[in-house]
Amino acid sequence: MPEQVILVDHNDNQIGLEEKLKAHQNGGKLHRAFSIFIFNDRGETMLQQRALSKYHGGGLWSNTVCSHPRIGETPVQAAHRRLKEEMGFDTELNEVFAFEYEAKMDKELTEHEFDHVIFGTYESDPKPNPDEVQAWRWISLGALKEELENNQKSYTPWLRIAINDVIKHYNAKKQSPS
Repeated sequence: MPEQVILVDHNDNQIGLEEKLKAHQNGGKLHRAFSIFIFNDRGETMLQQRALSKYHGGGLWSNTVCSHPRIGETPVQAAHRRLKEEMGFDTELNEVFAFEYEAKMDKELTEHEFDHVIFGTYESDPKPNPDEVQAWRWISLGALKEELENNQKSYTPWLRIAINDVIKHYNAKKQSPS
């Protein structure tokens, strides 16, 4: 059975299910998603370069993992599942904020997502699944922001849209007492 995504309204209330590829065709239907940002103790975030075989955005650099929850999964539960499947590790994860965006992709597909942004920390090298990930690297948020401004076409649109809020929430988290 083809993978399904959870269709939602603008308040993230579930309103239906749709086959994943169909949800991205014909202008894109709003659906639930998540984006994981893994950080290390040096304040760098782990990026992945999407495998060329991905249904869209192959070869683009993106945040650590991005995907869709399955029916019955919270975004954080789904994030643990996909982090293991794509990057070969798991760690504590916390949802930090959410946003809605719409972006035209390659292959006449559209991303229209209510995206839950999830942070975690990890200090080792991942063991990426080559079916999902072509390459990976650590980068500081400042250097990433500069790269996004100078070379937008190499990055996924959701990363370009989210980066300012990611930096704001990361900096607020660093300054709050543990």
